[in-house]
Amino acid sequence: MRARELGRKSIVVGDNVALVGDTSGKDGTLARIVRVAPRHGQLRRTADDDDTTERIIVANVDQLVIVASLTDPPPRTGFIDRCLVAAYDADISPLLCLTKSDIGHDTIPQIRQYYDDLDVEMVTCGRNTPLETLSKYLSGKLSVMIGHSGVGKSTLVNRLVPGADRDVGDVSAIGKGRHTSTNAVALPLEDGWVVDTPGVRSFGLAHVSADSLLHSFGDLADVATQCPRGCDHTGNNDDCALDSLRRDDATLPQRLVTYRRLLHSTTNQ
Repeated sequence: MRARELGRKSIVVGDNVALVGDTSGKDGTLARIVRVAPRHGQLRRTADDDDTTERIIVANVDQLVIVASLTDPPPRTGFIDRCLVAAYDADISPLLCLTKSDIGHDTIPQIRQYYDDLDVEMVTCGRNTPLETLSKYLSGKLSVMIGHSGVGKSTLVNRLVPGADRDVGDVSAIGKGRHTSTNAVALPLEDGWVVDTPGVRSFGLAHVSADSLLHSFGDLADVATQCPRGCDHTGNNDDCALDSLRRDDATLPQRLVTYRRLLHSTTNQ
């Protein structure tokens, strides 16, 4: 239970807290949370892009593991883009984890090419393939897994943490996963922590501004200092300095195309 002096301050998975009372964990014992330490790496989202209420999903995150299946359901790059925006905004390292590689391996080159210019770390997992590579990425970190229902988050967690017994479900006939996890739970690894979260159908980004996202593109941010006040960097403003980066053939560099694609994703599900 929380101490009264904390008021309505939220306490979320990943928080470091100070306790008083009996912390032995024995039946009938009681302890109170009296202090929440300052946070870093807060993974936040809003219910939708018109909702101004931010929700902190997990605090003190080192790594956001975006779990997407290569088939059944197919990868949704729009959702991945939105998760990347949330990670960049919170200064959290993203990792793209592609599941069901044993049956959807033909899609891997397409996904790699789509995110190539962002240098996003990627790992592929299949039902019967070892998880050594993924385990190395998780070592020594607090990582949170997020993705649509049915992509295999809880299945991965059960393999990484024997005895976790996270509920898993099948994919429906229309290609959408059924929600199985209902709450975020942090589970200890041999060296680190992994947080399994409920499957989400949308990831609101009302809290992310164009300038906030731009900070993740240092090369573009330097050019954008020449933009007029109030420029939204979307390309709809004729005076946007980023458009000066056009090549001789009038094409925009891929980094700018990707930035604007991610920026566009903040207002389109």
